[in-house]
Parts: sequence; C-alpha cells; structure tokens
Amino acid sequence: MESFTEEDLKVPEVKYEYLDHTADVQLHAWGDTLEEAFEQCAMAMFGYMTEIDTVQICERQVVEADGHDMLSLLFHFLDECLFLFCADPFFIARKVSILEFDRTKFHIRAAAYGEEFQIGKHPQGSEVKAITYSNMQIHDNEGKFEVFVIIDI
Repeated sequence: MESFTEEDLKVPEVKYEYLDHTADVQLHAWGDTLEEAFEQCAMAMFGYMTEIDTVQICERQVVEADGHDMLSLLFHFLDECLFLFCADPFFIARKVSILEFDRTKFHIRAAAYGEEFQIGKHPQGSEVKAITYSNMQIHDNEGKFEVFVIIDI
C-alpha cells in the first residue's frame, strides 16, 4: 500500500450539488479558487457514480489535461478523470487535488486519491457516459468560483 501524508488523507468539505436536467445531470461545483471549483466538480462526478463515503484512499492516480481555453480545459480534465473510472484499473476517487494549474497554457496536472471500484463494496450509482459542453459555464463571482457541467448518464 502506498504511504500518504496526513494532508493527502484529509478529505475536503463538499462544495457541489446535483441539479436536475432532462435526461442528463448538471454538476454545480464551487470553491474559493478556480482550482477548488475544478477539484469539487471532479469529486461531484465520482460521487454521482457511487456513494463516495464508501471509497477509501488507498492509492493515487495522476491526471493531466490540456485545453485551448478554460472551458475546454475543464472538459478535458473531467474526461480524463472519467477515463480513470472507465478503464483498467477502474479507479474511483474520493479526493482530487490539482498540483499544477496553468491558466495561460491551459494545462492541469492533478492527483486523484481513492481505490479500484469494486461491486459489493461500492454501491453502483448512475453510469456517466460522457462529459458534455452543453451549457458548460465557469463564473468568478467576486472570489466565489462556480462551474456548471452537464454529464451524459
């Protein structure tokens, strides 16, 4: 088992919610920084796939994503996180921490902390088929950053 620092194991406060949307689900996440809003959005997506409280921090996966603007960066970041779940080792994250966030080159490098998804241990929530650009939004409201992303379920 990989060793983690106390900070690695600290799970952040939940700053996201699920909004109803016809045939899909809209993730609404927020934070004190844009990085925190992105992290919370990724955790919201993982939380929609299972009861996140059942996920233990046993391993870490690194995710990297690039875009050509902030919306495409958010899209590709979430898409890479979804790929972790959809491909071997079928990884589900309890916590996501952005390690690098380049706002001019539109690059993210993040650590996802969690474990391999196991039927029986982790209740199966809704399958997330894809991230969409539909009505994707990023807002800076005087120090409160918000993101809205519709996921195809």
